[in-house]
Amino acid sequence: MNLKLAVLIDGDNIPSAYVKEMMEEIAKYGNPTIKRIYGDWTKPTLAKWKNLLLENAITPIQQYGYTTGKNATDSAMIIDAMDILYSEKVNGFCLVSSDSDFTRLATRLREAGMQVIGIGEKKTPNPFIVACDKFIYIEILKDQSKEQVSENEKDHAKNSVDKVTTKDIKLIATTISDLSDDDGWAFLGDVGSLLQKKQPNFDPRNYGFPKLTPLIKSIGKFEIEQREGSSGRNKLIYVKNKKNN
Repeated sequence: MNLKLAVLIDGDNIPSAYVKEMMEEIAKYGNPTIKRIYGDWTKPTLAKWKNLLLENAITPIQQYGYTTGKNATDSAMIIDAMDILYSEKVNGFCLVSSDSDFTRLATRLREAGMQVIGIGEKKTPNPFIVACDKFIYIEILKDQSKEQVSENEKDHAKNSVDKVTTKDIKLIATTISDLSDDDGWAFLGDVGSLLQKKQPNFDPRNYGFPKLTPLIKSIGKFEIEQREGSSGRNKLIYVKNKKNN
């Protein structure tokens, strides 16, 4: 099913530099039929967003800060999200923010049967991450292969790649065991789906790999087997925990 997505962006909380890659990523999961960004557009801090809005057909929603120290943008996004939910025009939401204030909103939308994708920086608090079906770190979306990327940006990208920890390996191994047949083999597609459910921010790109297969190969603790699909065209990847794992 191709999801109809409402994309709601916290303009006060997300850097504009990632908007192109972010919209391309969202398109992988569904059709963004509603695209809105919230903030106080009278503030110079949001100036960089203005030129990008027309290019990406994102509707700016003006929200004045009524009280010092209170985030009116959060309230506007939450109210709009509930209005969209009850309109029944979409079957999924993409909440773009690094703010834990949206944790309850993500939970409420999922309770209503909505698919919820979160996008935010690596500083995003864990309660918001786990409240989403899937959470994507915005840092991994920047295309570092472009020639115009500066050396400083390349260094930053390299430093932002996570190391595979013992905890990560245990998570993968346990997930394979959960899905394995009598011989210990599990279909990699199912493994990826269950990893996502267990840990919404699990993404091979966090570790510098484009897909799950090369990540698992790099760890060296799993056997990998390629099998013919029923049609003979597709290759199916199966994985198994090594006996000494």
